Amino acid sequence: MSKRAGRQTNARRVPDLDGAATRGDGPQAVYVLSAGAARGLFETLAAPLAARGLVASGSFGAVGAMQEKLLAGETCDLLVLTLPMLERLAADGRVDAGSITRIGTVATGIAVPRGTPLPDVSNRRTLAGNLRAASEIHFPDPARATAGMHFAKVLADLGLSDELAARCRHHPNGATAMATLAATRGPRTIGCTQVTEILYTPGVVLVAELPPPFRLRTVYAAAVIAGSPRSAQARVMLAELTGSEAAATREAGGFVDG
Repeated sequence: MSKRAGRQTNARRVPDLDGAATRGDGPQAVYVLSAGAARGLFETLAAPLAARGLVASGSFGAVGAMQEKLLAGETCDLLVLTLPMLERLAADGRVDAGSITRIGTVATGIAVPRGTPLPDVSNRRTLAGNLRAASEIHFPDPARATAGMHFAKVLADLGLSDELAARCRHHPNGATAMATLAATRGPRTIGCTQVTEILYTPGVVLVAELPPPFRLRTVYAAAVIAGSPRSAQARVMLAELTGSEAAATREAGGFVDG
């Protein structure tokens, strides 16, 4: 991950997939509930998916929120969560266990607005010092988002939870946290979320992944919902997301070891 440190994020404009729908003879919608970490991947692969006659339609956000939507009965054909979450859902019969396929491993990283000097977060001492110096700290939901839950533990381990509480800004998901970070104008603002969400947000820069002993690398996977009426289309979409032809796209977007 260190090779991406200081890298400007991909600012290419891509289709907004939230609630995307088909019209007329357009592509067939596959209803997706996905971790926000995979949103950029879906957006980047929108054209190849359209060439296969498919479009992703649905929601992207904190993994806990996506699981809640599924359990509440929201329409879903293809589910993207952490691998352990999918394995538990497969054990409950909610996803097709045989369809579970790894997308890749994603690190949790530190970001700053584009044009901001890159802080040293290479060890416990420098990370703590730069968090103390920050005017605002943006990160996703500490109750339902993978990165948010982890970063809240990092703050607690550093003994900074109470000291920095007034400067912490919680967001529904990493994408919103990074978009808000990009728009900040105050001095020394900083953020934390999954590297994939940093790389696909215009206006923010990846500083580095969290240093040891706080490093977190999360395996994300996709699976077809058991009994989906669009299971055939969902399997085609899953193959497009996880296949060898998209390997370079996944790596460029922050997924490794797919």
